[in-house]
Amino acid sequence: MFYLLKSFIQMKILLNNNDLNEALENVSNLGFVPTMGSLHKGHISLIKQSKKKCNKTIVSIFVNPKQFNNKNDFKKYPRNRKKDLSILKKLKVNYVYLPSVKEIYSVKRFSKIIISKKDKILCAKYRKGHFEGVIDVMERLIENIKPQKIFMGEKDFQQLYLLKRYLRKHSSKIIECRTIRERNKLALSSRNSLLQKREKNLAAKLITNIMKLKRKLHMRSNIKKELNKTGNEINKLKNVKIEYLELRNIKNLKISNKLKNSKIFVSFYINNVRLIDNF
Repeated sequence: MFYLLKSFIQMKILLNNNDLNEALENVSNLGFVPTMGSLHKGHISLIKQSKKKCNKTIVSIFVNPKQFNNKNDFKKYPRNRKKDLSILKKLKVNYVYLPSVKEIYSVKRFSKIIISKKDKILCAKYRKGHFEGVIDVMERLIENIKPQKIFMGEKDFQQLYLLKRYLRKHSSKIIECRTIRERNKLALSSRNSLLQKREKNLAAKLITNIMKLKRKLHMRSNIKKELNKTGNEINKLKNVKIEYLELRNIKNLKISNKLKNSKIFVSFYINNVRLIDNF
């Protein structure tokens, strides 16, 4: 770790809350980009937005075990700290926060985070405890860092929606940033690195077809029927399993039968890799 500290002395690497408090004591207009590492162009886009709109930027790298409902998924989640730090150094990020699990969860909560029954839709329906873990860790990070602005991508739209609701008591403002995609329309995700080339091509093809379907839906009288039909067709493909394919209102995430103010939300597995998207 001393080697890392020496190599990246231009940006401050903070390993614990004492380091954090000391470094950020007199910082105003602080932008925060929370990540689980394995950085890609989507993360870079968030960091650039923070640097543009804030005086200083801090990036956290923490693979949060409490938001994984599958232990194997947690173990297999891509990690490459050396590459991540190299990217952050080139971007001239001011601070990098690298807390341990022990550091993050050093303070015990007296009240358990529970999301309401009506919010247990989309990913919350299939990933038990996931968003409770996300809300918990984000609350802890916000309390420790105290940023003015938090930059997060729209690819995780349900996550944005829930965080905005459950973290309203904090003064930090969540800034939504557009989803960054590859040329083939596949949304950038750290999990993409777990896919073989042919699997990535298949994922991109599925996303492109669903995008085309959305453009056609304004001519269809029964949107739900069309989505169910497409979902069933996708499920017939080898090594593909769809979890949900739904049109929902972006204001309240209720099922919608109108394209106005709505997005298509999709989640599917290719082999054992789970991908999500919305458009």
